[in-house]
Amino acid sequence: MDRLMKVNKSAELAIIDFFRLLLENDRVSGIFTLRKINKDDSVDYCLVTDENRLDEAIPFYPFMPANAGQILSRFSPMNKPVAVVIKPCELRAFIELVKREQGTLDNFLLISYSCAGVFPIIKTGDEPFEKFLPSYWETVKRGGISQGIRQTCKVCEHFLPMNADITISLIGENKLDSECKMFLNTDKAKEFAKDFEGEMLEEDLESPVINSLLTKRKGEKEDLFTELSSKYSGLDGMINIFGRCIGCHGCSRVCPICYCTLCDFESHNYDYSASILEREISQKGALRLPPDTIFFHLGRLIHMSFSCIGCGLCTEVCPANIPVSTLFIKIGEETAKMFDYIPGRNVKEAIPVTVFKEEEFAELGE
Repeated sequence: MDRLMKVNKSAELAIIDFFRLLLENDRVSGIFTLRKINKDDSVDYCLVTDENRLDEAIPFYPFMPANAGQILSRFSPMNKPVAVVIKPCELRAFIELVKREQGTLDNFLLISYSCAGVFPIIKTGDEPFEKFLPSYWETVKRGGISQGIRQTCKVCEHFLPMNADITISLIGENKLDSECKMFLNTDKAKEFAKDFEGEMLEEDLESPVINSLLTKRKGEKEDLFTELSSKYSGLDGMINIFGRCIGCHGCSRVCPICYCTLCDFESHNYDYSASILEREISQKGALRLPPDTIFFHLGRLIHMSFSCIGCGLCTEVCPANIPVSTLFIKIGEETAKMFDYIPGRNVKEAIPVTVFKEEEFAELGE
């Protein structure tokens, strides 16, 4: 059984009141959360230090303008902790970056929640976004899969947070509008919540509704993978799917795992010199430009097969509509089985590519 604090307010009001308490008591340097910029659908991540600005906070809004894990990795440790609300996939991205010495867990109070998915970025530009929210939240209460959310969210099996100090239960909570369940997972969480008014109970985060949703998402994933295999199998399929890439590299720029300051694929190392260009063109009679877009994606696949956390931003920004994230999830699942590794599961768990075991050399005949 997990330690639970039940607050008789809606989940959003309760967490905002919790943040207000932390700022009033000078317990944190600031609050990192989603906020509404204006009366339209403009949303961003913000570091709030003025408690009066918390009225703009929308911590559980089903939208991801950027991967928060990538943003947090650039924070330098502050004098006092920063309380953050992030989605499970963003938290896993942050953990992977910490493993790569691209961030630190020092001075963060990590808050996450059972996530029902987010809407595509383009959704906010089509029509008023608020019209989708009532139906979305009703589906969250039932533990269903909301219409219109990202494809990667529909198939995500890791919608319960890993490594969070505090977990807010949203999925399957019928009283979401009047009751907030805060699971205090660490001693740090219990210390920060000790002055917050709520009823202390013992309860499991996992429930029949959670297990039912997991089954539904596994079914969605199997259907998606079957469709993907039927369309893009073999060498011809790979050329067909990656051949329409325009070489913008937008997928790598929004990816939290692609953190290199100098990316080899961004250099001119793969451009053709005059001699190579002449040789290639004489052999083939025609040459695709820009060159080596397929090589770029194969390189990314190798890196992401053991690192992708399934946020789906790469597919979101692709102007050629390549289902990049779906491919990464499919390949990554095979790698996960091979190494028993889930990206972001444990900060102390070594990245597979950095681990070498003697039996692996025996398998290779060494």
